[in-house]
Amino acid sequence: MEKKKLYKGQIVKELYFANTLSCAELSLKINKSLPLTTKILDGLIEENWVVETGYAPSTGGRRPIMYSLKQDVMYIVAVSMDQFVTRIAIMDMQNNYISEVEKFELPLAKNSKALSILTDKISEVIKASGIPKSRIAGIGVGMPGFVDVKKGINYSYFETNGKNITENISEKVGLPVFIDNDSSLIALAEFRFGAARGAKDAMIVNIGWGSGLGMILNGELYRGHNGLAGEFSHIPLFLNGKLCSCGKRGCLETESSLLVVLEKARNGLRAGRESMLRNLFTDNLEQATESIITAAQEGDQFAIELLSEAGYNIGRGVAILIHLLNPREIILSGRGALAGKIWQAPIQQAINEHCIPKLATHTVIEISTLGYQAELIGAASLVMDNYEKSLL
Repeated sequence: MEKKKLYKGQIVKELYFANTLSCAELSLKINKSLPLTTKILDGLIEENWVVETGYAPSTGGRRPIMYSLKQDVMYIVAVSMDQFVTRIAIMDMQNNYISEVEKFELPLAKNSKALSILTDKISEVIKASGIPKSRIAGIGVGMPGFVDVKKGINYSYFETNGKNITENISEKVGLPVFIDNDSSLIALAEFRFGAARGAKDAMIVNIGWGSGLGMILNGELYRGHNGLAGEFSHIPLFLNGKLCSCGKRGCLETESSLLVVLEKARNGLRAGRESMLRNLFTDNLEQATESIITAAQEGDQFAIELLSEAGYNIGRGVAILIHLLNPREIILSGRGALAGKIWQAPIQQAINEHCIPKLATHTVIEISTLGYQAELIGAASLVMDNYEKSLL
């Protein structure tokens, strides 16, 4: 019975990520015989979890029947956090939001109540949805900081009073909980559903309040020895003496983050720079940053200059990645990716100046199509990546 449950979970997981698959494809993906896969699949159809979606395109032989998950058969709670703002969404099996995303301010630094506030908010969102917990696969949480996935610990934020983060939330909410670093989940979303789908080697740069990184190596999300790989922000690149959030000086973050862009914008306006920029002196960091991105997209010279300078500095960091890892793709994602192609020219310029041409020739710079939604999709993907394990 346990094995049957596990095989069912494997099929559900594969259909979630692929959207449609034939029985033969499922058999290969879960590494089970075709008769056994057919039996489990028939059971899922009978239980109204899976539906036939027609025939595959013709390749000259008999066309196989394709199968998909019913989008409303199960739901996922996805949580996207940064240092200041948290978003919570409930998503169906096709990553559609079933209601508006709940967004609220939740500063993490030196906040002893952050975890209890987060847990209460998650419970409120689930209750308001009216969805029974039996139909929720789990809760995925993306968060900034040094996150140990296996131990369920964030070494940068959250006081847990003895229990780890996953245990704290799971016991209070009554659902399986999985956590990971925000940039890793953005990379997971791009790998499963975005610009890096099917990639063997790709670097996903999370442009936000820092400069995060998720790495796809040999067709897998690479987290490092204990889950802390990808601290792109803290490459020591500059002799500027600026103190970084990590406590060191001269990190990439000190010349490339959106917080730095915002600070330079405010200083420039105070010094008399002409610009169409608005709302930069509000306490709302999201609103102020959106103002810069919008102005740049509308051709404002000062805003373009600010983003180009940050982009060039990100490009210097990317040049190091190319020298070390020789990736096929560099994908710009996260909040800052909303600025689109404005990033590409300065990043490419930095690569041209700082990278050996033979290494950089075949690396392409792409803009995410998932953008600011990537972390939420990544959080949902994290739950489904672990779905069959949560059934045991």
